[in-house]
Amino acid sequence: MPASSLHKSVPLHNILVCLRFLAVLLAACCCTFNLAAATDKAGGTLHIGSKRFTESYVLAQILAQSARSDARVEVLQGLGNTAIVYEALRTGSIDLYPEYAGTINLEILKNANPVPLETMQRQLAPLGLGAGIPFGFNDGYALAIRAGDAERLGINSLSELVQHRELRFGLSNEFIGRADGWRGLAGRYGFTATPIGLDHGLAYDALANRQIDVIDIYTTDARIGQLGLRVLKDDLGYFPRYDALVLYRLDVPMRFPQAWQKLLALSATIDEAAMIRMNARAEIDGVAFEVIARDYLAGKRGPGISPGAATTALAAQSGQRGCQDKCGFLDKLLGPDLLRLTWQHLILVVSAVTIAACVAIPLAILLFPYARLRAILLGATGLLQTVPSLALLAVLISLLGRIGTVPALLALILYALLPIMRNTCVGLAGVPAGLKQAAEALGLSTRARLRHIDLPLALPTIIAGIRTATAISIGTATIAAFIGAGGYGERIVTGLALNDRELLLAGALPAALLALLSELLFESLEAAIRRRSNA
Repeated sequence: MPASSLHKSVPLHNILVCLRFLAVLLAACCCTFNLAAATDKAGGTLHIGSKRFTESYVLAQILAQSARSDARVEVLQGLGNTAIVYEALRTGSIDLYPEYAGTINLEILKNANPVPLETMQRQLAPLGLGAGIPFGFNDGYALAIRAGDAERLGINSLSELVQHRELRFGLSNEFIGRADGWRGLAGRYGFTATPIGLDHGLAYDALANRQIDVIDIYTTDARIGQLGLRVLKDDLGYFPRYDALVLYRLDVPMRFPQAWQKLLALSATIDEAAMIRMNARAEIDGVAFEVIARDYLAGKRGPGISPGAATTALAAQSGQRGCQDKCGFLDKLLGPDLLRLTWQHLILVVSAVTIAACVAIPLAILLFPYARLRAILLGATGLLQTVPSLALLAVLISLLGRIGTVPALLALILYALLPIMRNTCVGLAGVPAGLKQAAEALGLSTRARLRHIDLPLALPTIIAGIRTATAISIGTATIAAFIGAGGYGERIVTGLALNDRELLLAGALPAALLALLSELLFESLEAAIRRRSNA
């Protein structure tokens, strides 16, 4: 086939036009995000964050509803573990969030021993941070086992637990990695077990199903009584107190003086029993976080734990306001937040894949003739694939000084580079040597041969790489919810926190459907290219 025929057979010009259109769309989205951020900053919005567990969700809503009458408030919930939410506070992406004195002391300030609140405040001041508004309850770490096993084995304390090496430990990943977590506990008591890392919400099911025997718990967890667990006594006094309070930026009282007075009024208003009841309403009775906060602030503590009433939970973070008490699966799947989450997910995926394609394809073409440089480049992009997503997000938040869409988008771009770049190189390598020699004999320049022969022949392979990158991005984009960037991950993150399988599925199914639709789209595109080539 002559070079001119090849050029006509593949609509390269149309593809370039599409890429330009996507670039314009991306620029418009970026302008929208920047305008929203500028308006947000100018309007003086109080940003309240939370970690990814029930109690933190509830406390964040109590803070938000207390301040909302005197300030515009935005709640960024489920931002992940301490490292991510603290980095968001330090960089100014959020203004305050509920934290615990023990965590501040050991994880943030790196103190070897507990210190009073006044000392922590002096240590935090050079960082531009403050700690205060103690809620009035302690939510410490502990280990728990099934009550029946405790009776049978005669285990009431951690010292007695050490003697039973046959028991299997399933601990939350954060507890395993914390300075005041498993390593220090094992050193104090002499534990030799190698624990399995689990999400905190999933550990309860694993314990109930006898897949593990020992878990770490928060002392205000709602499911301790529901599952009949025995909390083991810390007889050597390893765990410090974890008094709940607010970690905030020092400029918050000056920026929001009236709202700050409302927040100060929350000091010493919540005891452990009240917090357990609120956690139970979320995890067991299935009440939305904002409803629990509103009822508590109105003096309505709500019902306690109802044995056997383990109904599905509605998450305020997911924006499902249609049912206040109990929701079925379809209510969660088709909730009013579906269009918003779909748009956020699409923006992240389309933007990431478009930018990755605009970077990876020209770079692969440029370095293809140089085997060593090409190998280094592919190796570097391959190495990025091995970096855990949450670790990459934490690094990007630190480098960019912000949470939300930008670091999530950058992470997705980095993950999408490898399949596009690799397939571009494979496609170019698959061009028959005979055609290259024929092009040289016809006197075509390198650029002309690339335009009329190499790229048209490599195009199906390049598109296959973009197709793979899109599928990867749709799945990986769920991590965006960990840093407040939205998408279907909002439902998944909240479902994990509440151990709500239906809410998890309500986030996973739309993502799977989106992946299926993208596969059909690329299949149609590839079929159109084949028809055009054979015409």
